[in-house]
Amino acid sequence: MPEKEKRSLPEGLSYHPDFLDRAAQEQLVACIREIVAEAPLFVPAMPRTGKEMSVRMTNCGPLGWVTDKERGYRYQPTHPVTGKPWPAIPPILLDIWNRVAGSDKPPEACLVNFYDDSARMGLHQDRDEKDLEAPVLSVSLGNTCLFRVGGTDRKDPTMSLKLRSGDVFVIGGAGRLCFHGVDRIYPSTSTLLKNGGRINLTLRRVNP
Repeated sequence: MPEKEKRSLPEGLSYHPDFLDRAAQEQLVACIREIVAEAPLFVPAMPRTGKEMSVRMTNCGPLGWVTDKERGYRYQPTHPVTGKPWPAIPPILLDIWNRVAGSDKPPEACLVNFYDDSARMGLHQDRDEKDLEAPVLSVSLGNTCLFRVGGTDRKDPTMSLKLRSGDVFVIGGAGRLCFHGVDRIYPSTSTLLKNGGRINLTLRRVNP
C-alpha cells in the first residue's frame, strides 16, 4: 500500500500487508481445517428478519460470535448447532495478536468467516463487545477482497483497499467503532485455498 494511502487510513487503524508468508498461511489454513472439523461452518441469520448472510462462519476461543433471528447478535461459549464448546485459538493466531494488536489482554474470540466468490459483507460496526478498548485484528487468507472502511458515523466518507492473502488489518483506538465491510471478492487471485474463496479471521477481546 503506498505511503499516501497508508496515511489516509482513519486514526487507530493499521494495515500490515504481506504479514504472513506462504508457509505461515498454509499452516494457518491447516489449523482452520481442524477447527471446522470440530466446529462446523454454519450460516448466520440477521436479527428480526431472519435473512441469511452470504458468508458461512464458525469460531474458536472461549467465546464465539453468533447471530440468529430469535436472539440476535451475541457471544456465547458453545456452537449454536452442535452445542459443544468452541475449539481453542491456535498459537499462531495468538502470536500474531501479541505482535500486532498492541493490547496486553489476550483475545477471547476468533470469528472465522468463509466468503465464496459471490459473498459480501455490508458496512457495519463491531460493537457487540463489552471491552471496546482492545482492538479488532483481522487476518486475510485466500482470494483478494475489496475492503471498505469509513468513520464512526455511517454517513462518513469511505475509502477502499484490496486485502490480499497474508495481510493483517487492525481496527482500534479512535477508529475502534469505524464502519467497514467487504464489497467484493476477486476470484482466482490466490492459490492458497483449493476450492477458491476467502477466509477472514477476526480476533476480538469481548470482556474488560
